[in-house]
Amino acid sequence: MPLISGTRLGPYEIQSPVGAGGMGEVYRARDTRLARDVAIKVLTAGVTDPERLSRFEQEARAAAALNHPNILAVFDLGTHEDAPYIVMELLEGETLRERLEGGPIPVRKAIDYAAQIAHGLAAAHEKGIVHRDIKPENVFVTSDERVKILDFGLAKLTQVETALTSASMMVTGVRHTAPGMLMGTVAYMSPEQVRGSAADPRSDIFALGAVLYEMIAGQVAFQRETTAETVTAVLRDEPPGPVVPGRPALEALIRRCLEKHPSARFQSALDVAFALESMATGSDSGPTPSPPPASRSREWIAWTVAALSLVAAATMAWSAYVRTPPESATAMSFNVLPPPGWQIDPAGETSQLVAVSPDGLTLAFGARNEDGRPQLWVRPLASLEARPIAGTEGGRSPFWSPDGRWLGFFADNKLKKVELPGGIPVTLCEAPSGTSAAWSAEGVILFSQLSPFSQGGTSPGAQGLRKVSDAGGTPTAITTVGEGERGHSRPFFLPDNRHFIFSAGSTARSAEALRTVFVAELDSPGRTRLLTTDSLIVSYAAGHLLFLRGTTLVAQPFDPMTLTLSGEPMPIAEGIGAGAVGGGDRFGVFSASSGVLAYQASANVAVHQLAWFDRSGRELGLLGEPASHQSIEMLPGDQRAVMSVVDPVRRTRDIWTVDLARGVRSRFTFDPAEERRAIGSPDGRLIAFNSNRSGALEIYSKSASGAGSEELMFGDGRSKDPLDWSPDGRFVLFRVATDTAANDIMALPTAGESKPVPVLATPFDETNAKLSPDGRWLAYTSDESGRFEVYVTSFPGASGKWQVSTDGGDFPRWRGDGRELYYMAPGNVVTAVAVAGTGAAVTVEQPRALFKTNPPNQPGYPYAVTGDGQRFLVNTNLAAPNPLTVIVNWTAALTQ
Repeated sequence: MPLISGTRLGPYEIQSPVGAGGMGEVYRARDTRLARDVAIKVLTAGVTDPERLSRFEQEARAAAALNHPNILAVFDLGTHEDAPYIVMELLEGETLRERLEGGPIPVRKAIDYAAQIAHGLAAAHEKGIVHRDIKPENVFVTSDERVKILDFGLAKLTQVETALTSASMMVTGVRHTAPGMLMGTVAYMSPEQVRGSAADPRSDIFALGAVLYEMIAGQVAFQRETTAETVTAVLRDEPPGPVVPGRPALEALIRRCLEKHPSARFQSALDVAFALESMATGSDSGPTPSPPPASRSREWIAWTVAALSLVAAATMAWSAYVRTPPESATAMSFNVLPPPGWQIDPAGETSQLVAVSPDGLTLAFGARNEDGRPQLWVRPLASLEARPIAGTEGGRSPFWSPDGRWLGFFADNKLKKVELPGGIPVTLCEAPSGTSAAWSAEGVILFSQLSPFSQGGTSPGAQGLRKVSDAGGTPTAITTVGEGERGHSRPFFLPDNRHFIFSAGSTARSAEALRTVFVAELDSPGRTRLLTTDSLIVSYAAGHLLFLRGTTLVAQPFDPMTLTLSGEPMPIAEGIGAGAVGGGDRFGVFSASSGVLAYQASANVAVHQLAWFDRSGRELGLLGEPASHQSIEMLPGDQRAVMSVVDPVRRTRDIWTVDLARGVRSRFTFDPAEERRAIGSPDGRLIAFNSNRSGALEIYSKSASGAGSEELMFGDGRSKDPLDWSPDGRFVLFRVATDTAANDIMALPTAGESKPVPVLATPFDETNAKLSPDGRWLAYTSDESGRFEVYVTSFPGASGKWQVSTDGGDFPRWRGDGRELYYMAPGNVVTAVAVAGTGAAVTVEQPRALFKTNPPNQPGYPYAVTGDGQRFLVNTNLAAPNPLTVIVNWTAALTQ
């Protein structure tokens, strides 16, 4: 029953009715306590379901927490004769619908209105509140041109779970709808809403785009004659255009808001607001409609109901939490542990360890099982468990499609994609040494390939970014490596899906110049420098660029329309990259969406233990103290071993020797640069090692006693690893990356001109080569079959080839008499195979598994073997890798 003038609702005295709708009546009232005029919405008696009323009260209280000049203020909540009511501010002016009855709105004014709506939505979204029903009827323009958003949460209260159930009974022109009805809302609803799916902030962005289109074009973007036709238009059609001739940026913004897939739209309302404000000073070259009629100075009120139903922060409820974070907008974090029996391995700065899905609800990450086999996994934040993705064995560097349906990755030197859940992986193109990628809503994938470090000019193997269609094809170059750069990586598309950011490493030794971030545009040769960082990994989300300053992850405001940074970097998380070793190889693993951030905080230096094992795998004893060891090699005579060890202070590697009888280590190199691999000469007099003290990893030598100076053996600006010294002392074998980023095996003469000659130079990746004790045969690893296998060929000359491993293998070594080969089989199993070289051929017997190991996942030989083949010195992993840390509502950390 309507309320009459003078009726009291607590301290509020009804003065006059203002309007009525399907959900109740609106009245002008007087707050007798504060002596101010307010608006009161009294719900009809039909809304009496206890559960809905309880939720209504909770949501209304959350809505009252919204304090923003572009949102209708909610003052109070009460009950009158069992009917709930809401007390709100009283507005004077008219709705946007009423203003549109006078025709289109001038472009500048429309931009201003839309920017105000976007700011209001951004404030609500930060509180976890989604409007769900943005349309001209729910936008109010006050007499002083202030835009107010009305009716937050109304759709959640009034619409049934399956929203289209009643659609066939409705007429397109209906303005006020009863519970369960869509029209005239459906023409502004996002595709996911009309399908009956849950709405998130991007649904509001779609509706904002529809309202902006209508303000400028003077017609509803998707409205048709019938409800069914309108629904079809929302799902499939594009609105007539162009909307604003001569304003391509504004046209692009509207189209981006109206993308069918949520991930292809702007990902935050704040991004939309920034983009609109950057256009506010542009020329008004759109249509010139007649001015709207003067304000009717009539009163209009509306009610605000929050769209928040906060659940407890339990792991099983993370999906709801991500969609509707608590009204306090507090950032909350938790850890994601690897699946039982798996390890989430640390990653280098060029690769992608973890990827947050565009909607922020799922993580994709790489892990290795106890056998060392990598695989990709997905973990919904609403679940306690991760699940492996079938067909991604050997996969790395996951990245999402914009709609979240597909996951891209690298495996077998190819770029692949797989549809989730349960799809079969599809190969898109060849991608040797692929490291990182980005996928645009226009179906373009940009990816990077690993490049070696070099000094002086561009690296001979340096790679720019490449482009390929998400349907597959032949990739083409999209960026060109410049002077002093060592390759491009970490592409990331900006919201317009035309511009992208990427990082370039530098050949310079200066820490300040190691990594530079650029922005470029597809099919355009130019690029603009944005900033330098302490990691190649840079991302964009929620109006910010995320990058590293030292070991701190920071976010700096970035306008994706003007491509400019503003303000100062603000810290988000600490300890990112703290586990970096090797000078320029700083780790910095993170991924972000508008609401969720995932990263891996690097541990202190990883700890390994050298241990002796016999052929059966029985541990015979430990050698020395735990440390971060890498690349174990026996020196001639089996009295000492040589390896690289991380300096825990400088966080770079140095070469050390260890006395095998006493377990005493001695430092061999002292340069602050990085030394990674070392080998001994057959006469025991010299040790050759690589070092990046001049920029690239060049080969040096020094007396094995540690006395005397270090001499450069060979340097050509390309990074290389010493692999073996020929038994006659005439050659040092080394691995070097080629112009295609594959690895070749070269032989460096130790006397005379010292010009290296190729030993194995193919389109494939050859590495980890060892010469037989008589110097006639070369065992090496190659991926020519699509996976790494161990082969034997003649030396010199590489005449003939015999495959040794049968199911994958790496790190071959010879027994002292040359009659047995050892290698590491998949699953980190030390394997032996009898071989015999007779004449010009080699006979290979069936491989035999000896024992399983637990080495760290890192380059370089993880084991060495004595000359008699009876004892194995194995680098054993002691430290478990760090979990992933997830921060929900990470943007709140910017204001705390």
